[in-house]
Amino acid sequence: MTTGAVDHNAIVPRWSVAQERISDHLALVKPRVMALVVFTGAVGFVLGRDPVDWLALGPILGAMAAGAGACGALNMWYDADIDQRMTRTASRPIPRGSIVPAQALALGIVLALASTTALAVMANGLAAALLALTIAIYVPLYTIWLKRRTPQNIVIGGAAGALPPVIGWAAATGSIGPGAIALFMLIFFWTPPHFWSLAIYRADDYRLAGVPMLPVVRGAPETCRQILIYVLLLVPISFAPLVSGRLGMTYAAAAAICDAILIWRATLLFRLRAAQQDQLRKAAMQLFRFSILYVLALFVAIPVSVLVW
Repeated sequence: MTTGAVDHNAIVPRWSVAQERISDHLALVKPRVMALVVFTGAVGFVLGRDPVDWLALGPILGAMAAGAGACGALNMWYDADIDQRMTRTASRPIPRGSIVPAQALALGIVLALASTTALAVMANGLAAALLALTIAIYVPLYTIWLKRRTPQNIVIGGAAGALPPVIGWAAATGSIGPGAIALFMLIFFWTPPHFWSLAIYRADDYRLAGVPMLPVVRGAPETCRQILIYVLLLVPISFAPLVSGRLGMTYAAAAAICDAILIWRATLLFRLRAAQQDQLRKAAMQLFRFSILYVLALFVAIPVSVLVW
């Protein structure tokens, strides 16, 4: 080899290692959850202010993404023992040993401080305080206290997932209006049927990990009943964003269609509550997957309806 020649065989492994490290750190901040936080936060921002300050929206969403990343990293730090025992989470970076818990803790703390400070500077103190409240609910209250102690963990802890659109609204307006509360209630009542349907499918995992999810503590039939109750409560709440005065028939029609399908799925699951495990788990997973489409469809319909209306 001549002097100064590049050893490509050495570069490729180093690049591969770097890619793996980047991938591990991305997994640590839960990018899919982060994307949902950013999306619902953006909808709250758009619905809260007319006209929309598009230049301010990008940095504000960046701060919210960092806050969501803080929640993900701190959750994985504290739940490393649970994640190791569950099939769904065993491939996460800490159980695999690719990231040590102290790194996740440090990253989570840095992101939490940076995100709340940035939001206070770029938006206002109310938005920053709401982001700090979101982190406090998700990490100390839900992850550390509720998750391992009560089957109502996801009901109370669900407030953290319901706050991003309120943060977006507050960042745009400096206040909390009826529309922001409507968006909060929509996600808050959507969360239990969403997670409990997954918990039915993954009940063995939660039982093995010692997490008292509702299907583990009360059984699948009672969980199916609770899911149906929350879905029926969610239906009228899904029309609450109309109080903002900026939505019209486009959103109302989308909500009506999505509600009809959601009721059908929840009713089918309830009818199968005492069925064979394979049938029950299949129906639960179908409801879980549709619940994701449900919330995405409604939150897409909001900005579309704003533009049309």
